[in-house]
Amino acid sequence: MSQASAQHTPMMAQYLKIKREHPDVLLFYRMGDFYELFFDDAKRAAALLDITLTQRGQSAGKPIPMAGVPYHSAEGYLARLVAAGESVAICEQMGDPNTTKGPVERKVVRIVTPGTLYDEALLDARRDNLVVALHAAGERWGLAWLELSSGRFSVLEVEDETEALAELTRLDPAELLVSESLTLPPGLEAHQGLRRQNDWLFDLESATRTLCDQFAVQDLRGFGCAHLESAITAAGVLIDYARDTQRSQLPHVTAIGVESRDDAVVIDAASRRNLEIGVNLGGGTDNTLASVLDTTSTAMGSRLLKRWLNRPLRDRAQVSGRQAAVAALLDGDGFVAPREALKAIGDVERILARVALYSARPRDLARLRDALNALPELETELARFEEGTALDDLKRRIHPYPTLADTLSRALVENPPVVIRDGGVIAEGFDAELDEHRGLAEHAGDYLIELETRERERTGLTGLKVGYNRVHGYYIEIPRAQAREAPVDYIRRQTLKNAERFIIPELKEFEDKALSAKSRALAREKLLYDGLLDDLNAELATLQATGQALAALDVLATLAERARALDFVRPELPETAGFTIRGGRHPVVEQVSDAPFVPNDLNMDDERRMLVITGPNMGGKSTYMRQAALITLLAHTGSFVPADAASIGPVDRIFTRIGSSDDLAGGRSTFMVEMTETANILHNATDHSLVLMDEIGRGTSTFDGLSLAWASAEQLTRSRAFTLFATHYFEMTTLAEQAVGVANVHLTATEHKDGIVFMHRVEDGPASQSYGLQVAQLAGVPHSVIARAREKLASLEQQEIDQGQRPQPSGEDAASNSAPQQADLFASAPHPMVESLGNLGLDDMTPRQALEWLYHWKERL
Repeated sequence: MSQASAQHTPMMAQYLKIKREHPDVLLFYRMGDFYELFFDDAKRAAALLDITLTQRGQSAGKPIPMAGVPYHSAEGYLARLVAAGESVAICEQMGDPNTTKGPVERKVVRIVTPGTLYDEALLDARRDNLVVALHAAGERWGLAWLELSSGRFSVLEVEDETEALAELTRLDPAELLVSESLTLPPGLEAHQGLRRQNDWLFDLESATRTLCDQFAVQDLRGFGCAHLESAITAAGVLIDYARDTQRSQLPHVTAIGVESRDDAVVIDAASRRNLEIGVNLGGGTDNTLASVLDTTSTAMGSRLLKRWLNRPLRDRAQVSGRQAAVAALLDGDGFVAPREALKAIGDVERILARVALYSARPRDLARLRDALNALPELETELARFEEGTALDDLKRRIHPYPTLADTLSRALVENPPVVIRDGGVIAEGFDAELDEHRGLAEHAGDYLIELETRERERTGLTGLKVGYNRVHGYYIEIPRAQAREAPVDYIRRQTLKNAERFIIPELKEFEDKALSAKSRALAREKLLYDGLLDDLNAELATLQATGQALAALDVLATLAERARALDFVRPELPETAGFTIRGGRHPVVEQVSDAPFVPNDLNMDDERRMLVITGPNMGGKSTYMRQAALITLLAHTGSFVPADAASIGPVDRIFTRIGSSDDLAGGRSTFMVEMTETANILHNATDHSLVLMDEIGRGTSTFDGLSLAWASAEQLTRSRAFTLFATHYFEMTTLAEQAVGVANVHLTATEHKDGIVFMHRVEDGPASQSYGLQVAQLAGVPHSVIARAREKLASLEQQEIDQGQRPQPSGEDAASNSAPQQADLFASAPHPMVESLGNLGLDDMTPRQALEWLYHWKERL
């Protein structure tokens, strides 16, 4: 493909010229009714799409690999390519092949990339599809993100790469733009949608000009983001990228929103994964918080609900406003009628984006027509809510558009075809000129029947037929046996195997009129259709505002419906930090479990900031911890919560250190990942943070792990974070006697014969034992192993008794509850984990000091 164009045919020379301008994407090159791919593009597409790889003659003396897809069904193929992370340049024929000498003019009209989709067939209707640009300048990291399918455009600046990674995890972009020289946080290099851009594109001055041009303003101060230099740089790159891919000025992107980390409850990447807000640990969407709550009536409402859940707010007034709206909709089941009305609305946000880009299809306009016709009923339903309620703002923005609704109702047929190309979209009676053109074309059948009858009578040829096809136009067909008897005024047009086709002057004259009438009708219909798009774009801004309000109403009505269906209550939002939850439940486990869910209380305040949670595996410790975090998250989104009563104080961050995972590609073991996440929590937790710590230290030896768990817990007591600290180290329960604000609770269980029954009830005080062997038996460990373990346990306990020592439990990975027997444990050199603790920033208590303290405590018993 680098050979001189002169060595190729004119058509291939044109292809290669266009391909050189788009070397990194697949090129769909329009040739008649197909998009063709050539050379390496053809090979790649054939493999990805499982289509035939063939060849088209030769060019420059070599066979040309070729593959193609029909243009009328290209969307399905595009969807598969985009899902595979590919981008595709769509190259269309711009000229008329019948009037052009040489290759018809072609140009790329759009580049389809994973992050800049707006086609209905290519998108997941209930999931945001974002392209994000990331830029680092000094210590500040700037992010900008755009959902082209709705026009939503936002920026944010954070302080370091850890915070940037947390925000990227929240946004989950389909495409990520970064400069060639940027060193990315671990894990992002493997992002499927990563696009490296030239460094010179990331220029603040150029980016500012781009954004001012996009919004038709002199500066960006009116958007409140002029000081965010890193974010503005990223935003400018993003707008340029979107304009380039769409070959458009993006008329529906009319503003830029500014987010701040201080406005929201911060949830880092690991914590977001552990809480399974919208994505479960397996990467799916089943059994997540969003899956339980999402009964929205519209796709745009579904997307907004997930944004709310992934960004709980710290602004108490805004959260209280949402709660008040949910309460108003709950009163008298007031949510029912709006939800029914919303079902007729459809995805207004994405339809309007396609309208703005002049790519809306007839069925988009039909759905918009139906939505506009449904607005009066919705306005009536909202009018029933008294003035001064939290729904007032939505009521102001949701109003009818009678003129547009009437225009679309008169203009469109009830069920229009998929595309405008073949006509049949504009309703009869909407435009007199169109009706006239259609009349000529539609009455052709009557004329042809009349002509056929007349010519049979005139010629006496009973086999004579009058017909039409797209290639040869109108004709008179006579069987081969009777063709010799054709009148002299019949002009032969086509010879078939068993018939001859003729034309006569009268039929030729009608053909000219009929065919020109049809083409004029199609041209007129396209003109009228574009006029409808013009009418809608004239009110695009207000229509977009209405669409956003409809999505918000959908979310609030859904939260009301969920509160009624799932027995949620409105939480109190005091200004004092702390948690009082009575009868709290896990919103997901409760719905997916076959067994009745056991609710539990949670009480944390200034005198009770850490709960050390003990109890058996499978006893419910992780569920209890996660439900506290999810109830807190729901309260900060404005939702009601699964509890009998709840009072949730202000929270700035939610941290979780739960579960085990490794990062082998990044060179990190399970224990290293655990320690990295622990370090993040210990460095950043504040007295308004909620921290969940589950089984810290289990990835190393018993004493190393116990020491780390102890020191980590002590650090959290000093930061005064609200902490739920689950552990199998029973030694940790003595922390309540040594540190202020620490209390013990445990999950209850009871033995039955040789087994165990989990009660899932949280009670004060430490657990009496770990039930390790009983849980192992439940897991299916062979009976012979369990029996041998019981013998060994009895032997170890007897040794302890013989030595005058009390049995001491160790980590959950041990087969018994006995600690290693090392009388001279502390006679050795300082413990090697001292250095690791120092790396974590913990130097107030070393592992050796912790173990010495525990040793003396044991001796006193």
